[in-house]
Amino acid sequence: MSSRYAVLGMLVALSVITFLDRLCISVAGPRIQDELGIPPERWGWVLGAFILSYGLFEIPTGALGDRIGQRKVLTRVVLWWSAFTMLTPFATGFWTLAATRFLFGAGEAGAYPNMAGVIGRWFDRKERAAAQGYIWGASRAGGALSPLLVVPIQAALGWRASFWIFGAAGVLWCAIWWFAYRDPKPAGEAAAHGNAPWAELWRKPQVWILISMYGTYAWGSWFYFSWLPTYLVKGRGFSESEMAIFASLPFAMGAIANVIGGYLSDFACRRLGHRRGRTIIGSVCLSVAALLLLATAYTASKTATVALLTAGFGIMDLMLPSAWAICLDIGGRHAGSISGAMNMSGQFGGFLCTIVFGYVVAASGDYNLPLLIIAAMLIIAAALFHRIDATRPLIAESH
Repeated sequence: MSSRYAVLGMLVALSVITFLDRLCISVAGPRIQDELGIPPERWGWVLGAFILSYGLFEIPTGALGDRIGQRKVLTRVVLWWSAFTMLTPFATGFWTLAATRFLFGAGEAGAYPNMAGVIGRWFDRKERAAAQGYIWGASRAGGALSPLLVVPIQAALGWRASFWIFGAAGVLWCAIWWFAYRDPKPAGEAAAHGNAPWAELWRKPQVWILISMYGTYAWGSWFYFSWLPTYLVKGRGFSESEMAIFASLPFAMGAIANVIGGYLSDFACRRLGHRRGRTIIGSVCLSVAALLLLATAYTASKTATVALLTAGFGIMDLMLPSAWAICLDIGGRHAGSISGAMNMSGQFGGFLCTIVFGYVVAASGDYNLPLLIIAAMLIIAAALFHRIDATRPLIAESH
């Protein structure tokens, strides 16, 4: 596989599969909760188990790709998570399901940092946000497809069949990747593999600003990834068939927004300079998304709920390519490690969101109340995004 566009195509396909596997449990959630007798507060822990392990293994798996190459690491993580996707239907209750999801997350950790590492080796600086836009747009396409595929599959074959089918797709991708892809010889800013100098990196204020921004932003994204189908069915009274359609709309909008956001970020950098070009999109989009979630919490209309949720996710996703391009801008040859640190923080934010959401609902009976907390987190993320300087590499020697 010598063409960078063929490489990007493989990463796009993987990103779709990643989110099909990840969101399958959220779409099947109402059925699983009813069949296995799992209440809201415990369902939050089931969802959070994946996010917790995903976060714990982000840095080591991202750093491993920097050190030994992304071909080997992506092969490992895809095989691992595909296996535990197919094992999920064998869970018999809360504990076995939570354990399976924890191991699933440990496997999927590092997928996006290693995809970012591949982009850093095949695309130059002025094209990276656009390339990231396609990858993250594909993830949202996977999110949009998930309810459209899972609901008919579980209606015809039961909820367990969707996990087996999606897991098999991951194994097929893995075989193609292993035989077709080779890591290029590193050059330029990625000139050498090596361990990330964490003692030095953790002293950089930019690292803490970056990971704090992503950790607070992730409260918004993980609401959509984990609780949206249940929110629509149990919180807003949508039927399962209605949920299949309406839960896909935010992700369809996100797919478009990510592609546009990638080009928009690179364009803004050319017009406004690299620092302002990266940060203005992130801070504005996160602020607007927070306002739209607040509006969702206070509307009683089903139509307005769907419209506000769809617009909120789409606008929030416009900033995502900028965030991941910043990791490449400031990380240099340690971009996979920095991406892993940022995404690790995002998973911990998402873990807290899924847990808090479940307990707030269990205590109040109100599925809208948690949206107020999530909106506040997005405002904090917007303020932090504004402070990031993409023109300042973390390690000067990496350029």
